Amino acid sequence: MKILEFLQQDVLIKYNLVTAFAVIGITVWLSYVVSKYLTRGRIHGSAIAIFVGLVLAYFGGMLTGGSKGIADVPALAGIGLMGGAMLRDLAIVATAFGVRMEEFRKTGLSGILSLIAGILISFFIGACVAYAFGYRDAVSMTTIGAGAATYIVGPVTGGALGASSDVMALSVAAGLVKSILVMIVTPFVAPLIGLNNPRSALIFGGLMGTTSGVAGGLAATDPKLVPYGAMTATFYTGLGCLLGPSLIFLVIRLIVE
Repeated sequence: MKILEFLQQDVLIKYNLVTAFAVIGITVWLSYVVSKYLTRGRIHGSAIAIFVGLVLAYFGGMLTGGSKGIADVPALAGIGLMGGAMLRDLAIVATAFGVRMEEFRKTGLSGILSLIAGILISFFIGACVAYAFGYRDAVSMTTIGAGAATYIVGPVTGGALGASSDVMALSVAAGLVKSILVMIVTPFVAPLIGLNNPRSALIFGGLMGTTSGVAGGLAATDPKLVPYGAMTATFYTGLGCLLGPSLIFLVIRLIVE
């Protein structure tokens, strides 16, 4: 039976949210299997899953001629709800609540500066690349700059500013590329930058920001450092979501408009 014919069955369409959970669960499971056995953990399973999602979104839109990617397939319409703003923001808030402020204070001023520098540099580079490729309005520049911060900050910022779907897709793609690069490069540069203790891992997470990239890179370097880097990377995501559609957007708009 062809895949499209299978997805047109009434029971799958009627319970499309259950179908969506099953499809996402299988995709994530397979992604982590690929991460473990084919990349030996150097590329995190979450990054592979996001890449697969982007590919499926492309082919879903191409096959159906719709505008919502794979969610235009009736049986997979529930993915539109799963990937919507409500559950996305709930996941971000839930992650932030898992961080203990007293642990973060141990990094002192260096941890705070690494967060601020990491966010501003990522936004600046992303906005400059967007400008170079013809995106000259403040909304698009800020959204793509946010994607250069992380693939979570990008759509959150774009959604808040009313960015177009193609710009938001670019922001996710930019964040995904950054995440994969951080995963791959971290083990090789760790000896050169002294990334071998909790304090340096906290600062590294603040500078890089992409939680999955930092976690994957540190796991390949020294698994004991993963919680420390992931902690400041989580703060990075929250701070980016706060500053992106507010202060950073106002600054970019002041400059380009």
